[in-house]
Amino acid sequence: MAPMGDGRFDFDLFTLGAGSGGVASSRRSGAYGARVAICEDSRVGGTCVIRGCVPKKILVYGSHFAHDFSDAPAFGWTQAEHSLDWATLIQAKNREIDRLNGVYLRLLRDSGVTLIEGRGKIVDPHTVEVAGKRYTAEHILVATGGRPQKPPIVGADLGITSNEALDLPKLPKHVVVVGGGYIGVEFAGIFRAAGAKVTMLIRGDTVLRGFDADIRAALTSELRKSGIDVRCETFVADVERRGDGRSVLTQSGETIECDVVLFATGRVPNTENLGLEEVGVSIDKNRAIAVDAYSRTNVSSIFAVGDCTNRINLTPVAIAEGRAVAETLFRNSPTAIDHEGVPSAVFSQPPVATVGLSEERARREHGDLDVYVTNFRPLKHTITGREERTMMKLVVARESRRVLGVHMVGADAPEIVQGFAVALKCGATKEQFDKTVGIHPSAAEEFVTMRDKRPDAVHGVGAPGAR
Repeated sequence: MAPMGDGRFDFDLFTLGAGSGGVASSRRSGAYGARVAICEDSRVGGTCVIRGCVPKKILVYGSHFAHDFSDAPAFGWTQAEHSLDWATLIQAKNREIDRLNGVYLRLLRDSGVTLIEGRGKIVDPHTVEVAGKRYTAEHILVATGGRPQKPPIVGADLGITSNEALDLPKLPKHVVVVGGGYIGVEFAGIFRAAGAKVTMLIRGDTVLRGFDADIRAALTSELRKSGIDVRCETFVADVERRGDGRSVLTQSGETIECDVVLFATGRVPNTENLGLEEVGVSIDKNRAIAVDAYSRTNVSSIFAVGDCTNRINLTPVAIAEGRAVAETLFRNSPTAIDHEGVPSAVFSQPPVATVGLSEERARREHGDLDVYVTNFRPLKHTITGREERTMMKLVVARESRRVLGVHMVGADAPEIVQGFAVALKCGATKEQFDKTVGIHPSAAEEFVTMRDKRPDAVHGVGAPGAR
């Protein structure tokens, strides 16, 4: 395509932030012929590639070998000596991050995108300043992501966040995880499988607030079986230094001594000191950038995608939003992203995956439901004797018979539920699930063989199913 613009600006698009959303939008815009620049004050790749999804899952893979070694003798393998060299695992993770950083740099270069190193600040609706130099652009895209936050308690600076947890030089003996969201349960699983003692302090009665109640109950049970000390309705008062370690005081007066305190207490958008308020961009009470369905802010030349908008904070969503901006601006194809029916996973041990509505939300929005739940020991563990179980759940609208939610806790849950996300996007009914032949023997077949409804009197309390 021919170059965009009429020469009044240095660039057609200037992007702040080279994470997943910013890179996706910039690359596609460049492929459409736009003159694009992107600025970044850290490594290219953003939260997901550098300090989030990818390095975290590498640590999940590395730590989970402990389960495999433990299970192997039941299948006839001679028990061999094994130990985890944490430093080697971290080095392997770092090599992969370096490789991906190089891939992202090449992708930008091959798309003709100009990379400008430094933190950008919006000066006016068409001007960005980086390292003392100003650049003009017809359109500006903010894709600055989010960051972990610590709670406002005394001694919070003595704890770490997920950023530092990915680079600990050695495996702690005892980790206190504060928070039971997806980051908390993922790192609790990593440290526990790697051999550390883990104490998890959560405010609610189960982990994963906001998820379906059966998921929450099932995963809480599995975490405890794995040896994680999950303490519910527990609030931290303060943290103090104890020699080389830390001392956590709860509001109930209990003291917990540990090596590391990991705060997994939420994330906030990276929107400070970007010049947004000065140019009139609307920011909500949580510091998220307000945008419309096309990711446009109230300032017509400025767009925003990804975690800094606090819509659905998932990497594939940021990528989709970023690409949609490119379609809207440079292909004359206004594109809005459908944020309904987005699948997600939690890489706990065992993992969680979900798509569609929780039972609680479905009841509010659709009224009468038919709910199908099964809870069983996987075939593998009938041999190993491990007490790990799998929970699967279907939420069905009683009148239309449409499947509204698919939920799973158990091995391979993310791989299994991804396919069912397509079915939900197509509006599949329970009868269509029932007519589908399962793959045997597999856990996935349970989703097409569940026939017995849970009694209406039982709502979302982790009740077992028919098996």
